[in-house]
Amino acid sequence: MPAAETVPDRGESARVDGERPAAADTARDHPREQRLLTRTWRSLPTRSWRSLPTRAWRSFRARAAVTAALLTCLALCLGSLIAGAHPFGSTTRNTVDLGQQYLPFHAHWRKVLLGQSDGDLFLNWNAGFGTNFLGDYGTYLSSPFDLLVVVFPADRIELALYVITAAKITAAGAAMAVLLLRLRRGPWQVAAVLGAAYALCGWTLNYGTTVPMWLDGLLAFPLLCLVGEWARTGRRPVLGPLVVGLAWFANFYTAYMATLGAAIVLTVRLLTADDPARRRLAGLLRAARSVLLGIGLAAPLVLVIYLATKVADPTPEVTFAPVAWTEVFARLLPATGSVASPALFIGTPALALALTLPFNSAVAARTRIAWTAAIVLVTLSLQWGPTHLLWHAGASPNGIPYRQTFVLCGLLLIAAWLSTARGLPPLPALLGGLTVLAALALAARGSLVVDRWTYPAFAAALVLAALAALAVLLARRYAVGAKVLPALAVVLLVVAQAGEAAVTGGRIAEQDLAKVHWSPRVGPWQEEMARRVAEKDAWPRHRTDPGELPGGNDPLLVGGQGAEYYSSLTAETYNRTLSALGFGYWAKGRHPVTLDNPVTDAIFSVSTRMRSTPAAPVTTDTLPEGDITVTDTPVPPLVTVRPDVRLPARGTAFGDSPFANQELLLGSTVYTVPERLDRTDGPGGVATLTASCPAGSGLWLWAPEFKGTAALDGEQPVPFAGKAPSVQAPMQTLGAVPASGAVRVELRGDGGKRPALPRRPVGCLDQKRLDTAVRQLTANGATDVRVSGHTLTAELPAGSTGTAVIAVPRISGWRCAAGDAAPAPAQRYLGLLAVPLDSTTTSVSCTFRPPGLRVGGAIGALALLVLLALLVLGLRARFARRPARVHLESDSGSSGGT
Repeated sequence: MPAAETVPDRGESARVDGERPAAADTARDHPREQRLLTRTWRSLPTRSWRSLPTRAWRSFRARAAVTAALLTCLALCLGSLIAGAHPFGSTTRNTVDLGQQYLPFHAHWRKVLLGQSDGDLFLNWNAGFGTNFLGDYGTYLSSPFDLLVVVFPADRIELALYVITAAKITAAGAAMAVLLLRLRRGPWQVAAVLGAAYALCGWTLNYGTTVPMWLDGLLAFPLLCLVGEWARTGRRPVLGPLVVGLAWFANFYTAYMATLGAAIVLTVRLLTADDPARRRLAGLLRAARSVLLGIGLAAPLVLVIYLATKVADPTPEVTFAPVAWTEVFARLLPATGSVASPALFIGTPALALALTLPFNSAVAARTRIAWTAAIVLVTLSLQWGPTHLLWHAGASPNGIPYRQTFVLCGLLLIAAWLSTARGLPPLPALLGGLTVLAALALAARGSLVVDRWTYPAFAAALVLAALAALAVLLARRYAVGAKVLPALAVVLLVVAQAGEAAVTGGRIAEQDLAKVHWSPRVGPWQEEMARRVAEKDAWPRHRTDPGELPGGNDPLLVGGQGAEYYSSLTAETYNRTLSALGFGYWAKGRHPVTLDNPVTDAIFSVSTRMRSTPAAPVTTDTLPEGDITVTDTPVPPLVTVRPDVRLPARGTAFGDSPFANQELLLGSTVYTVPERLDRTDGPGGVATLTASCPAGSGLWLWAPEFKGTAALDGEQPVPFAGKAPSVQAPMQTLGAVPASGAVRVELRGDGGKRPALPRRPVGCLDQKRLDTAVRQLTANGATDVRVSGHTLTAELPAGSTGTAVIAVPRISGWRCAAGDAAPAPAQRYLGLLAVPLDSTTTSVSCTFRPPGLRVGGAIGALALLVLLALLVLGLRARFARRPARVHLESDSGSSGGT
């Protein structure tokens, strides 16, 4: 055999990770064993499979990637079919934030891409009265896969999100299969199965499918490990930083975790390699260079997100409390689901193979010790407070506390591959792995997350895996069915892994619907609302608010310019402004909801308000329908002039009464707040309020922490849903004050709890006073308002003085100017944009630029220049070597050769 045929591909040493020679490497001493191995691994009949040419291994990697993607997609869809979930059934998938955040954001992203939104990439006018969209884009929508939304029509946005989710998961499976073959050569079919196991791990099925932007981290981990391999072997100095940059651009949060995981993999690879210390250090430095350049390339977006989080509404501080080890062990088993424990399921056969590594004498001791130690240490890091904070970038998250689990799943599958790449582990290793597996399954018996399907699925997969191992042993020992039995083993392995993953995905989906909040599917209700909104939309002359729908972030889904907005980046100034005015919220303040109140409608120029109620009970498996009413009310323009307001407005601040706060921002007194309010508490959480108000005025109740019902005498009960600190109930109207002026309100707390009320919970609205205030603000307000992308311009009446107040939250990033003056950071008046005027000002203009974009852009440009320099140097070096190669080839040709 010519020597060139046995040289490994460039960048791989003859023995990777200090491994012992495989049995196939001793073929000259054991010709019969060579024949069996080559048949088993489908190698050429006269050469070791390790010595296959690089081109052949590239073909095997491509096969493994395609097969892993197909297996992943098939098992994922099968799990949805088992659960009866859309698009393979009628049941909604929209649990928790999937329906309230990600689905509406993708609908809005489709509009932005097609030029159908009111804003642009910088600013979102459709939600939150004007929000930083670039930050939300980087948090939820910056993955290249999210561009697929434009392929689907607007009424198929749920299908679009499912396809995007499936595409990310299948890509992760393909990437892991390629990584495994890059780490060590072996049967591509097994690599494909283990790649699919990674993509369908418990983290994916329990967290990733309902938080699709995290799935970019699932894909990033194997890709960043490949970057580490390229750096270790001195390859692809330009592509490596580009991959890192793309990973951090797609989702910097999980990319950060994936980067830590890839650093662990690279560290183990460097410790177990046979390379000299100098070469290892060079590889480490190249990897650091790739990471720094990649993060620099993503800086224009990452810095915007980072600064947006700094001004976001803070959530209550969380103290990490590790779960019991019984729960950790249980999450290794199939059909277990919980957001409070680490989702470690990778499939019983894959887990069994991973557990054989410490006992596998066919793998070098140094390799076994290093990888086992890495996995044990990472597992322990999940449960220790300081390392928990390290994994989560210094902040313990609200909600799921084990978001980094996909890294450990990846490490377990790498261990499974290293133990089986050279063939089925020896019998002692199999027995050792099965013993540990049985101990883990036994220790998990008392866990609360164990499902009725857990142990049956575990046993079935274990039996199939045992049959697959038996088939391989028969083929190896007796040389019978040398082609059929290995193929049968792979089929059994596929059925075990895919079947177990499908059952796990289906059961988790079913459990989620029973345990957590869900939103119905998008149907006739939302479609009719979108049509009505489009008919009435008159932006920017005034706003149209679609009101409350069964989901969340409704204006992003159906159009309009309402207050509702749910994002991790909801600005603190926005939430505090709305809370002071009597608005409610969910999600600890990061999901402000609309307020159906004529005073706040006047303040924020909401002229058209939609109100809807379900036409039938909303269920998990029906398309919702609703009865919609439309109300048009005269309101001031988006920009009003306050002659008596001077900036900065020192001493002007909100108090603790939303009625007074509304009047302060409106500039007129429109409420009567009873001076005396009597309260009588009865048994069973019943309280009665009595007061006196002007006859015919509208009675409003402000009870932000109250959960129960409130009813004015003679009127229907009105539900309140306060639950501090997670939920704040908005103020609501209870009806009209009777002719006697006597007010009697009965409150009934849920569960018999005593109603919690603020000091002055009742206000009586005089509609005539409000109408007068609206006419006055309209007369002094802007004569024309124009909005283009992230810019707003308003023409004012001649001689306007005082302050122009713009009904837009004063979030970070706004710059405004009066007339031809130079733009300056916008001033604020009670949380809104404000521009000081003089008697010569006839126009104002404001422009929004996301904070951090300029500095991030400079960092990105610098990183790009360095990368281009590396590219030029690499090309020069390549061209410099080319004449020498030609000279050597001509010399060898003239010498005759063989």
